[in-house]
Amino acid sequence: MKNLFCDLETYSNIDIRNGTYAYCEDVEVLIFAYAVDDEPAKVWDLTSGAAMPDELHEGLTDPSVRLVWHNGANFDRTVLMHAKNLRIPMPIERIDDTMVMALSHGLIGSLGGLCDILHVPQDKAKDKHGRQLIQKFCKLYRGRRCTSETDPEDWAHFKEYARLDVEAMREIWKKLPRWNWREYDRQLFAIDRRINDRGMLIDVELAQSCVDLANTIRDENDVRTSELTDGQLASANQRDALLSYLNDTYAVDLKDMRRTTIKENLAKEDLPPVVSELLTVRLSSAKASVSKYKKLIAATNSDHRLRGCLQFRGASRTGRFSGRTFQPQNLPRPTLKQEIINLGIPALKEGWSELVAEPNALMSSALRSVICAPEGSHLVVADLSNIEGRVLAWLAGEEWKLEAFRQADAGAGHDLYKLTYGRTFGVNPAEVTKQQRQIGKVEELALGYRGGVGAFKTFASAYGIDLDELARHVRGAIADDLWREAESSYDWFLEKKATRGLSKETFIALDAIKRGWRQSHPAISAFWLNLEEGCVRAIEGEIVKVGRLILDRQGSWLRMRLPSGRYLCYPGARDIRETKDLGETKDLGETKDLGVISFLGVDQRSRKWTRISTHGGKLAENATQAVALDVLAEAMPRIEAEGFRIVLSIHDEFITEAGLDKTERDLVRLMTTTPPWGQGLPLNAAGFTADRYRKD
Repeated sequence: MKNLFCDLETYSNIDIRNGTYAYCEDVEVLIFAYAVDDEPAKVWDLTSGAAMPDELHEGLTDPSVRLVWHNGANFDRTVLMHAKNLRIPMPIERIDDTMVMALSHGLIGSLGGLCDILHVPQDKAKDKHGRQLIQKFCKLYRGRRCTSETDPEDWAHFKEYARLDVEAMREIWKKLPRWNWREYDRQLFAIDRRINDRGMLIDVELAQSCVDLANTIRDENDVRTSELTDGQLASANQRDALLSYLNDTYAVDLKDMRRTTIKENLAKEDLPPVVSELLTVRLSSAKASVSKYKKLIAATNSDHRLRGCLQFRGASRTGRFSGRTFQPQNLPRPTLKQEIINLGIPALKEGWSELVAEPNALMSSALRSVICAPEGSHLVVADLSNIEGRVLAWLAGEEWKLEAFRQADAGAGHDLYKLTYGRTFGVNPAEVTKQQRQIGKVEELALGYRGGVGAFKTFASAYGIDLDELARHVRGAIADDLWREAESSYDWFLEKKATRGLSKETFIALDAIKRGWRQSHPAISAFWLNLEEGCVRAIEGEIVKVGRLILDRQGSWLRMRLPSGRYLCYPGARDIRETKDLGETKDLGETKDLGVISFLGVDQRSRKWTRISTHGGKLAENATQAVALDVLAEAMPRIEAEGFRIVLSIHDEFITEAGLDKTERDLVRLMTTTPPWGQGLPLNAAGFTADRYRKD
């Protein structure tokens, strides 16, 4: 026996939406479907009382046998560690997980979807009706538990469904590439599972206090809404009813109940007092949403640790970690200072938070603080500094910028945001003001991946920059030739309806800033175009080197080999240039005329598997973020080996539990050790130690 293909069907009284680890606190195995190598799949029905088949026992206990599951590293392995009726040790080193293997190569994770994509024969494809049977047998169904005894006919179908899953998974396993499933990848995968098994300590009391406070606020707001509307509305959360009431009763002409719309109307001096109070109550009720706190409470295990929050290679385009259950990758940015949050935590628990800060702002700002250190340890946290800016410059060969990073790291150079502003506008970096530095920061965040005015507007809004004021401020600093180029292109953008709702003067100013940034970053600007040309040539069959990347084609796959040896994969890649009008004055970052190549992938908005077009800027972004991940991943074995217990990774940051003798300096040293493949890449990081997690 070389391979054992496995799949479980289970029952638990705990909702699977609370996460695998919470679900497994009350789980039992119903069916164990399996197949030995290429033999027909079989089913062990545990509810029948039959003993485990000998061949299944042999495969599970023989360390030389590869165990193949779909999502098995997360789900099935965890079930077998905790099930009430079947406990089997499942070493992660023996597991091939077809879901993770698929994500590692740019594919989707669902078994049924992979059957369609990889053209698994219909008789071996996932049973489309299986979900109905799962609903019936794997949890309470219409208030009762269904079993093989209550529904024998459907149970027989259920077992066949499980058997078909194994058949489908085996075919998928055979068809999946192995480019990103090297021994090194498997070692990282094992570390990822240890992190998920370990979990992080959660202050459940704080989370529950926030939920209780939010409920109190909503109850009070509901009472006040009823009073202000003479009983016509019971709650400010009745969005459409409140909108109609305000427009019909007070003729205020509100278009919607979005936060920005409400704030715009609250700023009006002639707004009736009742309308103002109702809108304020509406904002307060919306802020009082504490869905993440509720999710935390439901998903945290009885030992107060939250597990299973990372998905290895979850971001299929780049291979970055994605969030699960609690979704730690998109925590809100605190609006209060840390000292206020620190004071507010005991206040929230004891019920007098309003004396410290506005309760809604405090609850939102304190979310990170629910992650805390166990007794005898502290949290050691570190974040790679401007890693994407560094990697992009390194990949493209923007030597002046790499040297600027090195000088800044050594304390001998200018701040990078000041330097960027200075190079764009021809200003001495030493004379760049605080306001100008913010513009330089937005340039760095918005323009590195061929972003244009739209990207600049998005990031400027996030950092509170008034674009009209900015346009007036920079006009005198922008070179005349850049301004003329921006002016001459304005009509084209106007025709394409791509002026982003900006005035002509403001749009031209931002477009000129974009052009100035590109002019001051010639290697990066060339990198975008070289990636486009290289991808087209690779699709035609060449092996092409672009900077530190190598592009080639394997069957219908376009591959981008990263310096680490990992590949970014673009299935079904095609050259689509002939269908586009791509003149030199046109900006792919600003219009819908996107793309030089297309490939099959998950659309970021629709979440559906479809054909996606892309261009050099997006390809540069994919490569940069992927290499940034590889830098982070390279440090994981070192970090764990030196006694830091990683509990979470958020973007370019590690949160670890460690003994009190460990400091952030130790963690920074481990994270900034240059990988063997990364010679010339300047790395830096910053960190802190604390009893609770925070935004540093």
